[in-house]
Amino acid sequence: MEPYPNGFLSYTVAIHLKSPQHQMEEALRQGAGCWNAMSSREKNRYRTKYQKRYVSNSSTSRHRRQSVELKQMGCCRKNVVPKCSRKPRTPACRPRSISSCTQKCSTIRSRRKCMLKKSPESMATDVKFNESLGCTDPQTHPVLIIGQLRHLNLLKFSHLESKLSPRVNEETFLNAVACLHPAPTDKVSLYLDVATVAALPLKSSRHNTASRAHAITRLVKNHVLNVSEESVVLVCEREYLFASACAVVRAFPLYSRKTGNLLASSQSKNLGFGDGNANSGRNVVNVEFVLINKDGCIENEPLTDDELNCLNETTRAIRMTARIVDMPCNEMNVDHFIQEVEDVGRELCITPKVIRGEKLLEQGFGGIYGVGKAAAVPPALVVLSHEPKGAQETIAMVGKGIVYDTGGLSIKAKTGMPGMKRDCGGAAAILGAFYAAVQCGFRDNLHAVFCLAENSVGPNATRPDDIHTLYSGRTVEINNTDAEGRLVLADGVCYANKDLKANIILDMATLTGAQGVATGKYHGAVLTNSETWEAKSLQAGRKSGDLLASIIYCPELHFSEFASAIADMKNSVADRQNAQSSCAGLFIAAHLGFDYPGTWIHIDMATPVHCGERATGYGVALLLTLFGGHTDSKLLQSIAPTDEEPPLKRSCRD
Repeated sequence: MEPYPNGFLSYTVAIHLKSPQHQMEEALRQGAGCWNAMSSREKNRYRTKYQKRYVSNSSTSRHRRQSVELKQMGCCRKNVVPKCSRKPRTPACRPRSISSCTQKCSTIRSRRKCMLKKSPESMATDVKFNESLGCTDPQTHPVLIIGQLRHLNLLKFSHLESKLSPRVNEETFLNAVACLHPAPTDKVSLYLDVATVAALPLKSSRHNTASRAHAITRLVKNHVLNVSEESVVLVCEREYLFASACAVVRAFPLYSRKTGNLLASSQSKNLGFGDGNANSGRNVVNVEFVLINKDGCIENEPLTDDELNCLNETTRAIRMTARIVDMPCNEMNVDHFIQEVEDVGRELCITPKVIRGEKLLEQGFGGIYGVGKAAAVPPALVVLSHEPKGAQETIAMVGKGIVYDTGGLSIKAKTGMPGMKRDCGGAAAILGAFYAAVQCGFRDNLHAVFCLAENSVGPNATRPDDIHTLYSGRTVEINNTDAEGRLVLADGVCYANKDLKANIILDMATLTGAQGVATGKYHGAVLTNSETWEAKSLQAGRKSGDLLASIIYCPELHFSEFASAIADMKNSVADRQNAQSSCAGLFIAAHLGFDYPGTWIHIDMATPVHCGERATGYGVALLLTLFGGHTDSKLLQSIAPTDEEPPLKRSCRD
């Protein structure tokens, strides 16, 4: 076992050996500047060269001296004893008691234990928001400080002393901030690897979020240590508080079936994010803020109970949404999803309405029934309704909940099918947003409509050329069974209009692969009949970190792509090169009616629903921000979009 946990420590020990008259703390300060100035190649060369040399060429006296030095530094491997300094084994002829053997083995094990016990990657993590900075020692509670460079330069050491003392002094902190050169991000270690300061990108374009939320998520993922308890300190303006907090939450997914995860068996039932107790067997990440006002001064007031409640409920909603999207269909089929809805309803004292199986066909939901009738688990339409007294408006959120999409008889290729467990991302986001909105005191009528089905292959599967009658009464000729999401959503939005009498209808879906081509990995696509709500949606995307980009709304030019000789329309376009994402959204709007007097908003989030192999919880923060003005939460009200979006004439936002 190597006596040095990282290259920086080996480098510092070498400096001390060359100048033994200097104390180890002085060697740390001298070595920090030189180490940060070294290139990655030099660091790696130093690690392999010196660690091997110290292990192979060590002497008893040197190891004893280094053991004392490492002890002074508080190193977690301070008591590793080299073989050459161990006492000889007791001869076999001399009997030893069992208690003495047990005590000796226990002593050796305790010496090898690290003070910062790193947990397996699959271990669940609790995210806890604190009203102000707590007092912790980075040696036992690592800290990661993140902010824009212009904000970090405003800080004095006294603002962060409670998180860095006694391991980091003012000189080290100021030198570290001066060394930051983000391109696009940068980080400097303040004390070993347990105290780090990181800078966000300098610029943010007009189509990005000024909070740099995506950069925050990447920094947190890459630099948290996954120990029993640590802190993330965000230095930002109050305007970016919500988006920055959501960005941290996205870095800690809940779902895992790795065998090293002792909590795996219970996570499928875990709606929330834990109790924040380090003794619960889960890691704890404390998220704390240093807020800067518009005048460039540090705010001393702690977060209010209203802000903490909003952040905690949003955290729970985002992590629940990501967990549902990450779960495979054998653990998240239609039955399981209905159970998730019922669990949320139970917490909110709401009984969901469920229409399933043959009852869907009897009541005219030909779209949902036709898509899911071949699956072993029957499809369903599920509705959660929050109807407070004094409501002025009725808002319905409709989610596509295809728990798995094989493509049906128009089956997907072997490389196109993996990942289709995420096709319920729209319904999962609607569920999370509904939960958080009600918990934050939603003042108007709010309905969540879940269109749940598994697009499977079987004897009862819908065939190309079949004709279905949807809830709108209009007939659809099926020319592509893999264009199923629009069929279930068409039934959902019509139900929201006819039965729920909603004057604002929003549907969210992982609808088209073309969305990623049109608006990319980070921006969902928004299509709406209202220019005002289009501007509000874009503004909400930038303020929440769940970015949006508008796509063309032009039914008079595009809806002809669905022309059919024997039915009212086909379900897939004739020309796949002609604004696919817009056309798919227009199919849904056609069943609502292009003359619908209310507001209709369609959000296609097929690509931003995941990043790599993990779900992002996309959509929850967006919807809470978009409808934040309808809640009692002052935090959501402060970031809710205004009626008029200010002109975006600047090429970059500072």
